[in-house]
Amino acid sequence: MPHYRKLKQLTIALAALPFAVGLALAEDPAAKKGVTEAEVKYQAGGSPLANEPMHQNIDPKAPPMTEAEFVKARQTYFERCAGCHGVLRKGATGKPLTPDITLAKGTDYLKVFIAYGSPAGMPNWQTSGDMTPEQVDLMARYVQQEPPMPPEFGMKEMKATWKVLVPPDKRPTKKMNNYNIDNIFSTTLRDSGEVALVDGDTKQIISIVKTGYAVHISRMSASGRYLFVIGRDAKINLIDLWMEKPDNVAEIKVGLEARSVDTSKAKGFEDKYAIAGSYWPPQFVLMNGDTLEPLKIVSTRGMTVDTQEYHPEPRVASIVAAHDKPEFVVNVKETGKILLVNYSDLDNLGITEINAARYLHDGGWDASKRYFMVAANQSNKIAVVDTQDGKLETLIDVGKIPHPGRGANFVHPKFGPVWATSHLGDESVSLIGTDPEKHKAQAWKVVQTLKGQGGGSLFIKTHPQSKNLYVDTALNPDAKISQSVAVFDLQNLEKPYQVLPIGEWAGLGDGAKRVVQPEFNKAGDEVWFSVWSAKDKESALVVVDDKTLKLKTVIKDPKLITPTGKFNVYNTQHDVY
Repeated sequence: MPHYRKLKQLTIALAALPFAVGLALAEDPAAKKGVTEAEVKYQAGGSPLANEPMHQNIDPKAPPMTEAEFVKARQTYFERCAGCHGVLRKGATGKPLTPDITLAKGTDYLKVFIAYGSPAGMPNWQTSGDMTPEQVDLMARYVQQEPPMPPEFGMKEMKATWKVLVPPDKRPTKKMNNYNIDNIFSTTLRDSGEVALVDGDTKQIISIVKTGYAVHISRMSASGRYLFVIGRDAKINLIDLWMEKPDNVAEIKVGLEARSVDTSKAKGFEDKYAIAGSYWPPQFVLMNGDTLEPLKIVSTRGMTVDTQEYHPEPRVASIVAAHDKPEFVVNVKETGKILLVNYSDLDNLGITEINAARYLHDGGWDASKRYFMVAANQSNKIAVVDTQDGKLETLIDVGKIPHPGRGANFVHPKFGPVWATSHLGDESVSLIGTDPEKHKAQAWKVVQTLKGQGGGSLFIKTHPQSKNLYVDTALNPDAKISQSVAVFDLQNLEKPYQVLPIGEWAGLGDGAKRVVQPEFNKAGDEVWFSVWSAKDKESALVVVDDKTLKLKTVIKDPKLITPTGKFNVYNTQHDVY
């Protein structure tokens, strides 16, 4: 009998092998049925949950695992797999990996699948050299166990992490430094758990401020005084830019993994509230704007927009604050719902639920700041929300996996005001008409599609004072493309784009030198780029003259460790993009 069982398992594995080997040999991303290397890189990111203690659930039907094996496999799962398959393995951008599915496949089948990958974008972990055969075996057994539940994080847990380092009454009553605060750049130092505050006028580092790990975004208070940053580990730091040397005045952890933070901007509520959304637990929290004291937590668990099925971990993606009413726009990935959260009365919180599409990610305002444009990146759509009327305006089909950042607003020479997004999955740039009053025929349609350098774009940017549109391709597998940026002439979009060799201009040694996230200064006559290499390699910030497209300066410093996102204070405060 044991011999028969082994023979049966071997037969299953061998049956899967030719198909899997064929996939592994197809190194060209196009051979993976359109799933690009850029997509795989983006979706397979690590999670801070890797280091969280979790209970081992014993399933008698699953292959046995020691406690040490379970802990090791759990860490690997959250470092490699949770970004696609979800914390509870219910499926996100990747397929579900729950025991009801994996037990039926069996260990040998799963080992082949993990080792060689799949056409749907599953990486070939073993043949790529990222996992050993022993690790593959470990993961094949792990995904047949019941998923461990990470700890919840409620008001008690939040308050235990909350620190007011400088109380409001001990802070300056006026600006105590000579910096041009409006032109400071908050620059993420991804792998050192810091942000660098860089003077946009002098190009000097003002301060290096300790933060959470891998700061995802920096947002400004309505007054332009307070800088809010949030790390992937869900730690928020509140930085007072009025101090002689800007530094932290409060901090809090709002969960175990997060991406988004913003502050109240409506008249009468300036600097009053802050909001942060978590990946785990799936929820958002409202806080005092000057101390980060947590006030109200709201869960985002619920039903999906399409299949109307319950989802246990809908992650909060981007959050933006309306400027003309007391409202936050909260985007929930897995359910595909956009929440308009009215914060005028926290005891009787008003939430308008808008059905859009999955999976909601990043987005920004149109030029009028009435309409919010957000990418449903796995549906290949942009959702348009009329925040004045509180309803979905429409869903617009665009390219593959839109990733706009905040997007880019400009006046098209033929079609009037447009908002633009680039894409992770293809080379296209979609221009969407945004003026239903004066350009009704073009409103909420893709009026033009530009062809850029390739897929793997994370950010697109222009400025009201600029005649150029910048498109990065940081995750493109071709180093020449990932180390450069495409520039389109907004006055003549039929012209071929110009390529700026930003990585080369940086004058660095060896390293990835990925060029990421164009960001303008306040005046709109300079555009800044991060040249992002590994933690142990030299990185830099490159400043380009927007009018001439010539190199202006390179900012290098040993303290600039893995710089990625940069957020100009004025442009962030006023949502200028």
